[in-house]
Amino acid sequence: MSLATGFESAEESPGLLLWQVTNRWQAAQRAALKPFDITHVQFVLLAALTYLQASGPVTQKTLAGMAATDPMMTSQVLRTLESRDLVHRPAHPTDRRARAVAVTEVGRNLANQAVVAVEACDAAFFAGLGESLPAFTAALRTLRQP
Repeated sequence: MSLATGFESAEESPGLLLWQVTNRWQAAQRAALKPFDITHVQFVLLAALTYLQASGPVTQKTLAGMAATDPMMTSQVLRTLESRDLVHRPAHPTDRRARAVAVTEVGRNLANQAVVAVEACDAAFFAGLGESLPAFTAALRTLRQP
């Protein structure tokens, strides 16, 4: 009995291809981040927080929205980053009920070092797209929409 698929070949399935490419990209990112002893999701949240914090206090909800991460997972990762003194949770300056999330100086330094490795990894990984890279990036933005 064969698989009841609408595709003549696995090579035609965008979902399978995306899965395969994503796995290769994640492996490349893990290797790039290994010297920094940080996972990719930790990096994404740390980098996003560093970026957002330049505009003022950041809430966990705002951070999760920017990173497009699950709020519960975001909380767990932030606890790990906090245990490593990469982030801290000061009182929110305008909302007495909320805590802000802030990157420490050590966290900012790590984010700025790691982003160089991450962007170099991306450049090498996506180099095969050549002049198609802007169109590919635009297509990803389209798919990212909720």
